[in-house]
Amino acid sequence: MSRAKNLSLVLLSIFAVIIISCNEESGVHSTGRIEYIALEGGFYGIIGDDGVKYDPVNLSSDFKQDSLRVRFEGKILDDQASYHMWGTLIELTKIERLN
Repeated sequence: MSRAKNLSLVLLSIFAVIIISCNEESGVHSTGRIEYIALEGGFYGIIGDDGVKYDPVNLSSDFKQDSLRVRFEGKILDDQASYHMWGTLIELTKIERLN
């Protein structure tokens, strides 16, 4: 292959990776249960069915019930920190009770 073709393939590959990365959302679509966490004064978290712990920043008081099963969607807040130091921070965009 010629040098120009190699360079073109490399640039095309880099461009594709950038486009894919820009389109990826750090979103979560999962099910789990609400749990009361008795740390730092107490708060409610979500433990996903996959075992991942989520610390929601905007959990409505309607859902603050220990062991409540939920389906939820949200955006991971990679650029923020919490004093809870428990789980992954998430801003919920949708949450509903499960039976």
